[in-house]
Amino acid sequence: MQTLNFIDRTIFFFINQICSTKALDYLMPLITNQKNWTLPVLCLVIVLMFTAGRRGQITLGVLIICLCMTDFLSAQLIKPWIGRIRPSHEMANQINLLVNKGGKWSFPSNHAANTMALTVVISYFFSKYKTILILLTCLIGISRIYVGVHYPFDVIGGFIIGYIFAWGTLSFWVMIRMRELKKGKNWVWYD
Repeated sequence: MQTLNFIDRTIFFFINQICSTKALDYLMPLITNQKNWTLPVLCLVIVLMFTAGRRGQITLGVLIICLCMTDFLSAQLIKPWIGRIRPSHEMANQINLLVNKGGKWSFPSNHAANTMALTVVISYFFSKYKTILILLTCLIGISRIYVGVHYPFDVIGGFIIGYIFAWGTLSFWVMIRMRELKKGKNWVWYD
């Protein structure tokens, strides 16, 4: 465990301090700020709801269920249970803290869990966007380390949790879809 903690902190300091530049010090807080994602997410909801047909509407429904589960379970159950303190609380004077400290608990990163869940669900229904979504997810994950509020293993753990919850939700959707198709109900059908 001490070796993992050493590796985690070493990578954290590398990203947070050694990779620090003025340009990234400006860019990474913008990337990590949830408020800056409000308009793109709103546009995504509008596109899925009104222009992507039934596939988009089903994607949106699955996505909402998945993100609600992922966010709640990560923030309300896993974080307090693990009880790992954020670097921004643990060593605020030693790091390059570019945003507010955030909540007390660090593992897992909700940003990482939620963006990975979003990436998996949208990629399942619209595979042509998979590469760009993976790149954005990785960028958001790295931004959480860079700004000083998460350790790398928090982000990796968030990615794993988001991936698992997304595939769990998608598996449930596939079971519902198969059951409804067997009953002759076509509301689950999309081209």
